[in-house]
This record gives sequence, structure tokens and C-alpha cells, in this order.
Amino acid sequence: MKIGILGAGTIASTLAETMNRMKNAELYAVASRSIDKAKSFAKRHCVPKAYGSYEEMLDDPAVNLVYIATPHSHHAAHMKLCINHQKPVLCEKAFTFNAKEAEEIVTLNKKKKVYVAEAMWTRYMPSRKMIDDMIASGVVGKIHTLTANLSYNITHKERIMRPELAGGALLDVGVYTLNFALMHFGNEIERIASCAKMTDTGVDGQTTITLFYKDGRVANLTSGIYARSDRKGIFYGENGYIVVENINNPQSISAYDSEDKLIEKKKVPPQITGYEYEIEECMSQLRIGETQSESMPLEASVELMKLMDKVRACWK
Repeated sequence: MKIGILGAGTIASTLAETMNRMKNAELYAVASRSIDKAKSFAKRHCVPKAYGSYEEMLDDPAVNLVYIATPHSHHAAHMKLCINHQKPVLCEKAFTFNAKEAEEIVTLNKKKKVYVAEAMWTRYMPSRKMIDDMIASGVVGKIHTLTANLSYNITHKERIMRPELAGGALLDVGVYTLNFALMHFGNEIERIASCAKMTDTGVDGQTTITLFYKDGRVANLTSGIYARSDRKGIFYGENGYIVVENINNPQSISAYDSEDKLIEKKKVPPQITGYEYEIEECMSQLRIGETQSESMPLEASVELMKLMDKVRACWK
């Protein structure tokens, strides 16, 4: 299956590296607003076709799937462009800027019947089921609380600091903490509390979010753009706790008893970069005529965007 990448930045480079090492995916084209940037990217990553406009790549009948790797602010517009060109889409997270944009994409997906999915890579990874299986085993008893954090020193990145590019911690890293909670605690949320420290440019630099579930469970989530955090996700149970190393790309899942003694540890399978799982599922779903992902259905993407809208509303 021939894949085109829309955008030629950092994420696009990681995707190119991934696809070049996959057996079934063929990295065929890259498009940028600058033909020089597209050609430079194509040369670095051995991409056969380079286009100086997005429309030109989308007009190429050989492109079977498009990966959108542009800033958050442009995701909705670029998905619409692809769908209207009848090109299946795998869009980098966050899916859109807000729920309204996400719902517009769902409406267009239903009308045009073109495959659309959010590339929330942790939804597609084997680690997702491994974590759920360890929780379900009851190894630490009934779980009452979840904590998750994700922070990096990324203030030097233009897209992070500029509000017109939908920058800030929430859409870039906070989305992973919310996704982690939704994946493993579900979406029966009764109440949300959140606060944020804003930057001089007007985007959120650090965020804290607490999700209060209807069944009494609580998820405490933090994210930021100033410093590297330990990136752990921890489930606290009656008889111990489970630690997930790196919620952004889990490496291991460990269970400890109430005396901090290691009970069980599982390492995730070897991977290329971790992005291969979303690409593999996307190609598989396309082959059987599906119009959305099994691991990250559009309903889940809309729900996540609605949750982030509610989080932002708490800051006002």
C-alpha cells in the first residue's frame, strides 16, 4: 500500500523511518508547502515522490493512504482536504483543536465514506491489552486511583508556543494522559477539575486534571512543556500498585504488593518505533473496506476532544 505524508517535520521523519523498515507499507510520497523542503525530506528518507503542495500529492492516483503530520491547528482543514480528494486519512494526534471540528470530520466521513482515523499510537500498541489484562487479573486488588504524567522540555518548539498553531501542553502531551485514563478507566466521568499555568504567549504551559468517576475512582493527571517528567502511569489498588513505564510509549508493566515488593513484570514486545501498529491496523481496515479504526474509532476521538474542551473551560 502506497502512503503519502502530508507535512515534512519531525513527526513525518519518524513516520518515514518507521515505514521504511516495515514489510507491507510503502512510503511513496511527501508533500510540503515548500518544494525544496519536500525534496530535501524525500532525499533523506528515500521517498520516490516529492510535492510542493498538498493538493498536488492528493491528485496523485497512486497514493492509497495519507498520514497528516502538520500542526494541530491545521488537522481539521487537512483532513477535509484529503477526504474531499477521496484519500483515506490517518491523522496525527490531537485529532483536531476542539470537539466542533472533530464532529465536522465525522459528518464528512459518513457522507464521503472515506477512511479516517486518529493516530493515537498507544491505542494500537500491544501494551494496551497487557495493561488491561494485569488490572483484570486482580494482582493488586480493586483499583481506586490512577495517576499519569507526561512532560518534556519543548518550549523551543514554535508549534508548542504559538496559540495560532494550537500550541500548549494539553493538546501535545496532556492528551496522552487523558487518553491513558480513558483507555483504562473508561469514560463514565461524573466531574472534572483542572487548572493551568499559562505562558507569556497565551498557551498552557503546565496543566493538572482530576477526573472523578461515577463509581468513585479518581484519575490525577499532569502535563507540561518545561521539564522532563518520569512519564509513569500508576494504578493504586487495595493490595498494591501497578506501574507503567512511559505512558507515551509503554516499555514495561510492573505490579508491586503493599510492601513495595515486585510481584510481576511484563515487558512489551520489540518494536520499530511504535508507530507501526497504527499503520498496520489502518492498512488492514482499508483492505476490508472499513471507514474508521477499530482501536481508535471516531467516537473515541470526539469524546477525547469533548473532554479537552471541558478541561479548558475549567481554566476560565
